[in-house]
Amino acid sequence: MNPSKTPAEILSIAGAEVSISSPDKMVFPEPGLTKLDVVRYYLTVADGALHGAGGRPMVLKRFPKGIDAEPFFQKRVPENHPGFVDTATLHYASGTSAEEAVIRDAAGLAWVVNLGCLDLNPHPVRAEDLEHPDELRVDLDPMPGVDWKQIVDVAYVAREVLNDVGLVGWPKTSGSRGLHILVRIAPRWSYRDVRLAAETLAREVENRAPGLATARWWKEERGESVFVDFNQNAKDRTVASAYSIRSLPDARVSTPLTWAEVTSTRPEQFTVLTVPERFADVGDPHSGIDDAAGSLDGLLGLAAELGPAEKPPRSGDGAGRRQSVMPLVEVARTKTKPEAIAALDEWKTTHAGLVPALHPADILVDGMRGSSSLWYRVRVNLQHVPENQRPPLEDLIADYNPWAGKEWPGRTGP
Repeated sequence: MNPSKTPAEILSIAGAEVSISSPDKMVFPEPGLTKLDVVRYYLTVADGALHGAGGRPMVLKRFPKGIDAEPFFQKRVPENHPGFVDTATLHYASGTSAEEAVIRDAAGLAWVVNLGCLDLNPHPVRAEDLEHPDELRVDLDPMPGVDWKQIVDVAYVAREVLNDVGLVGWPKTSGSRGLHILVRIAPRWSYRDVRLAAETLAREVENRAPGLATARWWKEERGESVFVDFNQNAKDRTVASAYSIRSLPDARVSTPLTWAEVTSTRPEQFTVLTVPERFADVGDPHSGIDDAAGSLDGLLGLAAELGPAEKPPRSGDGAGRRQSVMPLVEVARTKTKPEAIAALDEWKTTHAGLVPALHPADILVDGMRGSSSLWYRVRVNLQHVPENQRPPLEDLIADYNPWAGKEWPGRTGP
């Protein structure tokens, strides 16, 4: 969002006043959407957006420099937040805690957008019960080379598994390439149990659709498959909720669907320009989700039947680090994605003879969570390159340290 000297616009929303600074900042140049346009979008779909994010503590993912720059993640609510924004204090496994924002109305939506938030990232718990999630989240994450039809096929397998254990899945586009399935559950189980249930679901989907779906956590082992990302149910993780705008040039929206629409629509159909009319015409396909809360007993029983998931091997040097079973080479660590792509292009130029042997899923460009923002790691899996042609260990093309200068409270020594 580029700097602007335009006066703030004051919106009166159900009796609350919300100041929108620099309302004509251009946020999405391609469709011509300003900051005020983004606010008005959220006000138009407020009932649906609050159905997904309202009443839940959320991480503020802010884009102060626009969609082409990396966002930063703010757990702690600003001290000067208005009275219509509630808070809840979350305690993390690391021993840290954060007082996070909880929005409950349309004014709260406008307020977070004014901070530079595009997508809404709530935790799977209600502010009234922070230790017992009421939502299990199935994130179908396609590897490179995977088309939409394969994602749809995996989604229907996941639906079948959910039905078999007495749960109801509510699909929505992720707003990017994938698909989310939300499962409302009674708030009776711990985060550990919910994550185990999600991992069990992922393993069973892989069992029923081998080659199409995978539950393998390590990216280099997945191949051209759909990863059923169970780790999105860990305590410190959030996902973009329903009606969230994603930071893609076309202002794509994470949109709730009926199961019939999963097979008949495509993610690119749902944008800030198209979703408000859809919402006015058909309403929210997830309007009944709160009435479908189910039990995890079936999935946890299946977990006992399947036994513990296979763990990756550890190194033999005493450090206990995971040892990959794939021939990986690390190419670069960078601050931004364009830098990562440039480093990858440089590596490809240097090793042009190897590139034809690589499969799409062999190129691993991963956004890694730093202390408050993303950084990028570039790796190449040489599994399809003959062993005698694989290059020796080389220096990183770029070696960004996301932790440089970071001070850790309570830590002594290096």
